[in-house]
Amino acid sequence: MFEESFVMATREKFRFPFNGMISVEDLWDLTPAQLDRVYKALKKEEKASNEESLMATRTEEDTVNAVKIDIVKYIFETKRLEKEAAKERAEIEAKKKHIRELIAAKKDKQLEELSIEDLEKMLEQ
Repeated sequence: MFEESFVMATREKFRFPFNGMISVEDLWDLTPAQLDRVYKALKKEEKASNEESLMATRTEEDTVNAVKIDIVKYIFETKRLEKEAAKERAEIEAKKKHIRELIAAKKDKQLEELSIEDLEKMLEQ
């Protein structure tokens, strides 16, 4: 479904309300807070068009707005997941670095405990 939404958005050149109008590609550059602003603006448009009426029928604009909302939610969620994954990678790397430091310290301690003769032999090798 999202693939179809992005195809539709690029073919129809969807524009999103943010400091004027921006393209689908520009959404990827926004922060989560900025994406939330775009989402709220689109939801406001949706509520305005869904005003109760005896003549209410779903228009092309309603469909386009629903796709825009889905795209913004998709990008927001993708960016959130990427941020979480980056945080997890950073934590793993920090742990690995700490382990490497501990290994180096233990190796240093082992060397310190060697006799002078053993250390001199190691130097000659």
